[in-house]
Amino acid sequence: MGMAAPAMTTKDSFEYLDSQVTIPQSLERSNAIQVLSATSELYPLIKTGGLADVAGALPLALKDQGVAVRSLLPGYRKVMAKLQEPRIVKTYQNLFGCKAALLGDTVAGHDIYVLDCPELFDRAGGPYTDESGKDWDDNWQRFGALSKVAADIAIGKVEEWQPQILHAHDWQTALSLAYVRYSKVANLPKIMTIHNLAFQGRYDASVFKQLGLPRNAWAMNGVEYYGGTGYLKAGLSSADLITTVSPTYSNEIRRPENGMGLEGLINHREKDVHGILNGIDDDVWNPPEDPFITKQYSSRNYQMRRQNRFDLETEFGLFHDEDPLFVVCSRMTWQKGVDMLIEILDEIVPMGAKFAILGQGDKSIEKGFLAASQRHPGRIGMKVGYEEPIAHRMQAGGDAILVPSRFEPCGLTQLYGLKYGCIPVVSRVGGLADTIIDANEAAVSLGCATGVQFYPPDTFHLKQAIVRTMKLYKDKVAWKSMQRAGMKADFSWGRSAARYVDLYRQILSTYEEKNTIKPLSRSIQAAQ
Repeated sequence: MGMAAPAMTTKDSFEYLDSQVTIPQSLERSNAIQVLSATSELYPLIKTGGLADVAGALPLALKDQGVAVRSLLPGYRKVMAKLQEPRIVKTYQNLFGCKAALLGDTVAGHDIYVLDCPELFDRAGGPYTDESGKDWDDNWQRFGALSKVAADIAIGKVEEWQPQILHAHDWQTALSLAYVRYSKVANLPKIMTIHNLAFQGRYDASVFKQLGLPRNAWAMNGVEYYGGTGYLKAGLSSADLITTVSPTYSNEIRRPENGMGLEGLINHREKDVHGILNGIDDDVWNPPEDPFITKQYSSRNYQMRRQNRFDLETEFGLFHDEDPLFVVCSRMTWQKGVDMLIEILDEIVPMGAKFAILGQGDKSIEKGFLAASQRHPGRIGMKVGYEEPIAHRMQAGGDAILVPSRFEPCGLTQLYGLKYGCIPVVSRVGGLADTIIDANEAAVSLGCATGVQFYPPDTFHLKQAIVRTMKLYKDKVAWKSMQRAGMKADFSWGRSAARYVDLYRQILSTYEEKNTIKPLSRSIQAAQ
């Protein structure tokens, strides 16, 4: 039966242990490839960055290409509040010392499993940090538990469904691949996607003893990492295939300056590493139908953007004039390079630039932008935090979006900028290099330029890029040409999803040739 309480917690759910469960039709078996996507974020249920957008958009794109995805994510407060008709799939009396229940539901077109464990996830603050921005001390336990449950689903401990492939995203679920690898049912294809190698889930060696893995998992080609416990490292060692979120990033992480200590492992597994560019959900990011913006528009009538710009200036307390409006929508971190912008704002603003800035993270960076906004009222506006509707309005009203990252696995804000006619100004790294065509003289004359690139990512070259953008802005013919070219570019998920389908088929075929799995999982056969 379906349960009506959307905010159900584990202590409530145990009352229903003996209930008969009806599996929704959307979860019934088919001949589609069955994939479990293990993730710590999924839009529209929970989001802190691009991982949520990818984990939310990719399964929907795969539906049209013969792949059925169910996603596992933690039962954060925000997630539990958005459940529709959760049903109990499995219970745990002792999951890393906690009581928990695995819930199934369908929300916003996604077939999902949610790990309802209040002791680990029912908290104020963010998915990974408390309200002050400090990492939760028990993150090793929280995401170890999530990974253990992902592995349980993968190896058939959930009666209603078993996947053919386990696909883990980033360090928070990477350990699931190790749990499968060292289980008695190790013959399941495993894929690891790196969204950002800088975040690895590294913990003390003492953590290993509490993970429930066998002693032989503590090895250089297992979980051990420089004398400690490495979650992402364990996933990369245990995966059959590894993907990154852009082709350029897959090459960059093979070098010491970008490999973050894992370049040796990445190079050792070079033949198994595939760079697949992220796409965007053009149902969510679509200016002709965007409910968050004042005036909807397309490439045919993008002059309607002027009203969006006027309203954005009002929202951020900026002057209404003809000077170019630069927007920044970013996590406030060293990686994103936004600290470099703070250093040059006092030089750039007098040249005629305005800035609308949205983001949160490093408190010193937040304070730097707030101080700059006080020095330059009407020229710089800053909002601390992140709100999806504001992000949409910034893309629809800004003239150019700054993405000065020191490294960037893929980046999505520049793709949203293209879609909305907001010219990306980006450092030439990672996915930014793969997605933006620099407005050099040849590209502008051919009408194929879509943005401005600079390299290396430092204050000098960032300032040059902004000045160059301001000059381009004054050339209305060139500017409109860049807007049109960007808005016509196709970065939807279709092509990238097809690459994942190819990898899924490849890995299934490899396992079948080794006679380690059957062409269809046993639960598919049972359903037929």
